Amino acid sequence: MSADTGRHNRVSDPVKIPGGFGLYVHWPFCVSKCPYCDFNSHVSDAVDHKAWQSGLLAELDHFGNKTKGRRLDTVFFGGGTPSLMPPDTVAAILEALPRYWDVAPDIEITLEANPSSVEARKFADFRAAGVNRVSVGVQSFDNEALRFLGRAHSADAAANAITIAKQTFDRTSFDLIYALPGQNPEDWARQLDRALGFSPEHLSLYQLTIEKGTTFYSDHRNGAFDLPDEELAADLYELTGESVLKAGLHAYEVSNYAVIGQESRHNLIYWRGGDYAGIGPGAHGRLTIDGQRYRSEQVPLPANWLGSIGQRGHATRVFEIITGPEQIIEYLLMGMRLSEGIDRRLFARRTGRKLEDCLDGARTKVLQEAGLIELDAAGLRATASGRLRLNALTEALVSEFV
Repeated sequence: MSADTGRHNRVSDPVKIPGGFGLYVHWPFCVSKCPYCDFNSHVSDAVDHKAWQSGLLAELDHFGNKTKGRRLDTVFFGGGTPSLMPPDTVAAILEALPRYWDVAPDIEITLEANPSSVEARKFADFRAAGVNRVSVGVQSFDNEALRFLGRAHSADAAANAITIAKQTFDRTSFDLIYALPGQNPEDWARQLDRALGFSPEHLSLYQLTIEKGTTFYSDHRNGAFDLPDEELAADLYELTGESVLKAGLHAYEVSNYAVIGQESRHNLIYWRGGDYAGIGPGAHGRLTIDGQRYRSEQVPLPANWLGSIGQRGHATRVFEIITGPEQIIEYLLMGMRLSEGIDRRLFARRTGRKLEDCLDGARTKVLQEAGLIELDAAGLRATASGRLRLNALTEALVSEFV
């Protein structure tokens, strides 16, 4: 797909979805499984790339025909490790988009990448295929931390990949993980200084969390390592916000920071309650069709996913209506992650309910008086203090619907 493909074959009156409409493509394969990762990712020595391209195109056709005529705002290749995909598979998917949708002239097309030298050498090919934004999984600029996190690259390789990415793509982002065992504010400040030295327009900065089913879960349970306590974790979070703000990036989401205008438009679709089709093993989606909101889920295991497409023509194992209370819960949980919070007009369009009618008045008043939330004519949002307690805050807001 050339850089301007999709600007032709335009639908005369495209359907624009409140909150936006995106496509998520899941590539499930990795070189190795990171000990903290609970994503649907798999290590495989042999991948039939022709079969996988065919399978992804079949699933694209399945959802494309359900949603024809919409304005497509974003595409996101996630994983797994999408930079292990052949660039011609990416190109084939992007070239198929105008068959179903009105592709926005300024469409954002993101691909997640590992910073290995092999994958960095493919960046130009991904750019030629149509990708215009890359997100590099750096995770740390400290080699000891990278070994702990199970990453195969070095700090120098990460720096090199960022440099190549910035030379190749219109927009870039990279991820770092902090609040690691033994990490103190001085250590993290040095990491941030190096990251900000690249003049990034977007950063995803995540505190390490321990998820069930991961190697870290059993290691942590068995006492192999300890995480920073809540007070230190809060200090690290506040240090993060202060440092990136000085560098010109604002905290638009609880773990994401960007120069104004460089926010991840695809992820904003999730957080603002927009629609997205999800294809690939284990991919989830949210689609509004004929006034009903649906959740979709793909078969998770790669071999079973391909087999399902061969047998049924698609690999969607769940396609069901989301109830009204479930929609409200999702909207509150996702929207409160944003600094802008929940837009009351968009909330009403999405749920058919007024925002105040979905909030417990007494509980809302307590949270306001505690300085944790703001509720005004624009909508509802967490304060800086509230974002430090976001899990407890959102639990309080949705408790009457659970």
